[in-house]
Amino acid sequence: MFYRESGQFKTSYAADQAIFPIKQDNWGMVLLLLIAFFAVPYFGTEYFFQAIMIPVLIFALAATGLNILTGYCGQLSLGTGGFMAVGAVACYKLTTGFPEMNFVFVLLLSGIITAGVGLLFGIPSLRIKGFYLAVATLAAQFFLSWLFNKVAWFQNYTPSGTITMPPREVFGIAVTGANADAMDRYLFCLVFVLILAMAAKNLVRGPIGRSWMAIRDMDIAAELIGFRPFQTKLMAFSISSFYVGVAGAMALSLWLGSVETAEAFDINVSFQVLFMIIIGGLGSMMGSFVGAAFIILMPIVLTNVMVGSLGMQAVTAKHFEFMFFGGLIIFFLIVEPHGIARLWQIAKEKLRMWPFPH
Repeated sequence: MFYRESGQFKTSYAADQAIFPIKQDNWGMVLLLLIAFFAVPYFGTEYFFQAIMIPVLIFALAATGLNILTGYCGQLSLGTGGFMAVGAVACYKLTTGFPEMNFVFVLLLSGIITAGVGLLFGIPSLRIKGFYLAVATLAAQFFLSWLFNKVAWFQNYTPSGTITMPPREVFGIAVTGANADAMDRYLFCLVFVLILAMAAKNLVRGPIGRSWMAIRDMDIAAELIGFRPFQTKLMAFSISSFYVGVAGAMALSLWLGSVETAEAFDINVSFQVLFMIIIGGLGSMMGSFVGAAFIILMPIVLTNVMVGSLGMQAVTAKHFEFMFFGGLIIFFLIVEPHGIARLWQIAKEKLRMWPFPH
């Protein structure tokens, strides 16, 4: 009875096509925003911000970028970690090279630079697809990691080979560096991710998103009805890389602080983000956030239960974690390929009909 749209009449096409056309969805989103902006900062601790909330938001943004490319355009990529490294290195070079530049512009420019790199590696997508495209993007992952590790200019010739984010402020509030408060970093990250997520949501609902989905479903038919595959795929690669690059810049500046790019953004990160959109839901913005939260939170929960409660050794618990995630991915691929987001959609459809049978 609660989740019904009876009586909620739409008087315009814009109202009918709104992101949240049902009042209950609007109320639920307002409630989530109130919790994120007020309840979490009030009750949260430094560990909660640093170990859970900030990485969830950053990986949700990276998963959104990969979902644009893989979920909406159908182009499989295994180079997400490499493109995150490009964003992190670009953020570091821009910050150290132009210390007076506003930090918001640094993040956006880091994403634009990563979009240019993604555009180059997206060129083979016109001739190859599927497994072969995944191998091509995997080569990009290893090439970018090797480049940042071997060329000392990217680390400003530091002997250790690590890059460290200098302190920066936004509106007089420190958001990077040792003196930056964890809650301030979380709030800045939350606002930035929400703005980019809303932009991505509107993008995939418009003509550009429809062209991506047409290419994903049947590229030959899409070309016959007027879509240009090469330009459409390159746009997906560039916009996806922009989001992933911003996520990499935020990972360096707002979360890690100091990294060695070859290790912090290795192939494991690429698989981790891919698992997020598989479990959360391909072709779903909500699935990107749900998948990121699931992948970040589940290892913490499993470790506390198996090591803390059951007394299992940490190494054994880690092996069990790998087995658990592998089985979970196989389960979702077989039972529900569209992930948790699809399960939530089915639940909403049942709530609309309850208590009547389907």
